[in-house]
Amino acid sequence: MIVDLNHGSGFVYGRIGDGIGVSDRINALIDEALVARNRRQRPRDYLGGSRIGEPCARKLVYEVTHTPKDEGKDFDGAILRIFDAGHQFETLSIRWLRGAGFDLRTERTDGGQFGFEAAGGKLRGHIDGVILAGPNVGLKWPALWEHKALGSKSWNDLVKHGLALSKPVYFSQVQLYMGYLELETALVTALNKDTQALHHEVVPFDPSSAQALSDKAVDILRAAEAGELPPRIAASADFFLCRFCPYAARCWEVRA
Repeated sequence: MIVDLNHGSGFVYGRIGDGIGVSDRINALIDEALVARNRRQRPRDYLGGSRIGEPCARKLVYEVTHTPKDEGKDFDGAILRIFDAGHQFETLSIRWLRGAGFDLRTERTDGGQFGFEAAGGKLRGHIDGVILAGPNVGLKWPALWEHKALGSKSWNDLVKHGLALSKPVYFSQVQLYMGYLELETALVTALNKDTQALHHEVVPFDPSSAQALSDKAVDILRAAEAGELPPRIAASADFFLCRFCPYAARCWEVRA
């Protein structure tokens, strides 16, 4: 008798035909471990520069104050696997750029990330890296380096429309980073996770954008410290950003 261990009819824990295959069991264990690891991580006690481009100020206050997400809205194993894979794709891009002659630094001498702190440590940013020197490709060094791993649809949209229009949260991130780190240029490398195609976009520093984002961060932190909630981003709960927000139920239960 041949037992199929891959399609739910195999011998699992001494029983046959319980409807759960080996692959599903393994994936469940992996996801449980990822979720457990994520829960063990210490929550941020600051507003991250990578989040300042989020359009809903109320959502940012919820994040800064560690407000619990709606039931079932925490990161699950599938999302955490995507995050982990993104780090591995970044490692590949770093290797490729260094091999091409770019002096890309991703860690300080003590092994920590490059970054900045402001507002008494309540606003922080950690950058992917900085390119100190490299081949003559028409850029002035040093330059901020940020990496994004994207699916084909998102990657193609970025290539077609540019960072500011396609990915305004990422655009805001690099503007704030350049402002605090006093860099005039950012090089954003986007890797297509489906094809491994690479796209590199040069983003010049825009002082007015950086100042507006810094002012926004101050407003968010003041609201959080005062226990206040900024106005909602929309007039009704069916607004597209609200439909995907992990705080939507809580938000719309609150008056005003």
